[in-house]
Amino acid sequence: MQDTQLLNEGLSLMALGMGFVFVFLTVLVITTTLMSRIIGRYFPEPMPVEAPKRGATPAAPGQDDAVMAAISAAIHRYRQRR
Repeated sequence: MQDTQLLNEGLSLMALGMGFVFVFLTVLVITTTLMSRIIGRYFPEPMPVEAPKRGATPAAPGQDDAVMAAISAAIHRYRQRR
């Protein structure tokens, strides 16, 4: 074989291979897109349910005092033991 003939066969083989890869990747993208649309149509994602908003209700002042007293007593007892 001559060098020019060998070069032409190499270039044609390269073009054939690159064309095959291009066609394969194009078919792969189209197939993936179609599958995504089909899945989205028949199995839609559930809509997120919003949690009910809780209003800021102020606690009774006596309750805060009782909690503070309990916390203070627990800290005092903890420090006595250590």
